[in-house]
Amino acid sequence: MNLKRKPFSAFLIAGTNSGSGKTTLSLGILRAFSRRGLVPAPFKCGPDYIDPLFHRQAAGRISVNCDPFLMGPDGVRRSFSRHVSDSCVAVVEGVMGLFDGNSPGTLAGSSAEIAALLDIPVVLVVNARGMAGSIAPLVRGFSQWEPRVRIVGVIADNIGSAHHAELLRSALASAGLPPLFGALARDERLRLPERHLGLAPAQLDESWLDMLAEAVETSIDLDRLLALTRVVPPSAEPVPAVVPPPSVVRLGVARDEAFQFYYAENFELLRQFGVETVPFSPLRDAALPENLAGLWFGGGFPELYVETLSRNHSMLEAIRAFAASGRPVYGECGGYLYLLEALTDFDGVRRPLLGLLPGEAVMGQKLASLGYRELTSCSESLFGPAGTKLRGHEFHYSFLKNGPSGGNLFASRDLRGVERPAGSVCGNLCGSYIHLHFASNPAAAEALVRRLQA
Repeated sequence: MNLKRKPFSAFLIAGTNSGSGKTTLSLGILRAFSRRGLVPAPFKCGPDYIDPLFHRQAAGRISVNCDPFLMGPDGVRRSFSRHVSDSCVAVVEGVMGLFDGNSPGTLAGSSAEIAALLDIPVVLVVNARGMAGSIAPLVRGFSQWEPRVRIVGVIADNIGSAHHAELLRSALASAGLPPLFGALARDERLRLPERHLGLAPAQLDESWLDMLAEAVETSIDLDRLLALTRVVPPSAEPVPAVVPPPSVVRLGVARDEAFQFYYAENFELLRQFGVETVPFSPLRDAALPENLAGLWFGGGFPELYVETLSRNHSMLEAIRAFAASGRPVYGECGGYLYLLEALTDFDGVRRPLLGLLPGEAVMGQKLASLGYRELTSCSESLFGPAGTKLRGHEFHYSFLKNGPSGGNLFASRDLRGVERPAGSVCGNLCGSYIHLHFASNPAAAEALVRRLQA
């Protein structure tokens, strides 16, 4: 341990179930720590692409995913170590309930898995509406369920009064259970904005975040929370030596309201290989940035902006001309839809799009696909030769119509072992619904860089 380093705290904010209030509390705590100048390092359990965007806004720094399926256990530890090296406190937001994972009877895929893997304590969030003494057996059950998971305190959400909070505090204290760090009052103003089909917009109102931070500061004993979550800082992981590239290449990355979901560490890895990411907006820009070696269209909400995307003819023509030059073009999930021939929106209106890959998509009102995917490339692509292995995550409400025909990008297998084709590839163009994570196979990132440099 570096004795000259400031005290370091780290904890995982977990819920008893989805909807317990952990995201709201995570954002409030991150903003409160940031306002104190503590430089909080935010993390998110699992493959989520949206909460890290909220974290980044609340904390003022990039939030990264902790996902053993996509990154491997060692990859999670290395990433955590690397991203807390300049911070006084790490805040990891959990997923669903603390012990909810890929299947009952195992910690795999759960917040508890991450807490055990990183050896950090847990702060349990309980939606205490309509609850008083019952909080004690609830917390006792969670505290004693798994010896590798250490719950050090509780935060109650959705309380009705100061007296309600005292009842909860006394119930935990009299039972000799982890203490109540505080309680957030029921307040409609502190609710997260309405979500679109289970997803949320990527930009929150700054005044709302500050109001939330003030509520957290006045309702939760943050000093005690920090004191009871002191841990030994992880050893700094050396950055792997990378052979300098012959030249820096510029990768155009679509970033606006329609395209915003990316794993931060994918671009961190590409930058190690000499790739400069250059943002542009398919919604508002009339032309692509200059001197690009490739284009990447990430996930997002193209369905909400499809009319504008379809009418930005100058951008559509610029992208088509870029693709015709033979340079790499890749799209995933929402970006994949943009590369297709058309997208039919929620009102049943069909909007033509790029037409670079075969097929078209239709928006549905129900979830069409969700879960982890193990991938094997069907032929040579931007990510390497046929047989290249990758892992990723799929989450979308649209479904494909009239395609895709031709070559599939991947053979995809879910955690139940169900296999199906995914995406399509056509020379320098490829895309699928699946969000890839290069930590599952860094060689795929190297292959992409070689194509960008060609």
